[in-house]
Amino acid sequence: MKTRSKIARSTFWAGAAAALASATAAALLAACGAPTLGTPPAATVVQAAFNIDAALARYRALLGPDNGGEPGGKPAGRREINWDGVPDAVAAPNFMPADFFNAAQAPRARGAHFTTPGTGVQASAKSGNPTGTAVRFGHINPSYAAIFKTSSPERLFSPVGSNIVDLTFFVPGTRTPAAVRGFGAVYTDVDRPHTSFEYFDRDNRSLGRYAVPVANEGLSFLGVVFERAVVARVRIEYGSTALGPNDGPDADVSVMDDFIYGEPQALGPKASSGY
Repeated sequence: MKTRSKIARSTFWAGAAAALASATAAALLAACGAPTLGTPPAATVVQAAFNIDAALARYRALLGPDNGGEPGGKPAGRREINWDGVPDAVAAPNFMPADFFNAAQAPRARGAHFTTPGTGVQASAKSGNPTGTAVRFGHINPSYAAIFKTSSPERLFSPVGSNIVDLTFFVPGTRTPAAVRGFGAVYTDVDRPHTSFEYFDRDNRSLGRYAVPVANEGLSFLGVVFERAVVARVRIEYGSTALGPNDGPDADVSVMDDFIYGEPQALGPKASSGY
């Protein structure tokens, strides 16, 4: 799938992404049709391409200790999803339920709910699965198994039939709407700066749209932390097109590995600023 022309374009876009990364968080704020009001709280951006270990460690430290998958809210800390606990029954070629990681019991009480305008969301198959499904979304396109790398073996995550996922937060193990201080994730095979996160508050106002660093056939990390828990939803954009069997050299497809986000806090009374 990676032709010389595509690699050349990736090199160009890597330079563009580096320029974008040097901008301040305020400069990255983009109005994408969502209403805006007042000034969003200050944000800290953590990002890296290819060698992402230090960025992951820094982002985890900013959010606090890992609260695991126990139900109920905690006053601080973070939650993580690495997909490897997804059983074969709800992994490729099957779809994962939208609320799989907001179960009422441990270890799946993570406060995360996934929707997509596509067919559904999917965790990739693992080696030796009972259906013989190819790993790393190779059942959709055989080239993906070689192109997509993992940060934590061995499942990955992606929408199917779309390149968009909306992640909404709840107090873990409940149906109580919540907000988090920040969200970050590992991407694999980001060729161009189409791939992004856009953060929204409880009233669907954009808190900023941030491009993921380019890492052709490698790993990228992007995470944003705000001063307080204001992020009620994250719109995640995967490349420029959905996964598919016939994507050509002009298509930019990417998928995701680990998710890291602040402890979901129940939405309380609104501040006078709306944030």
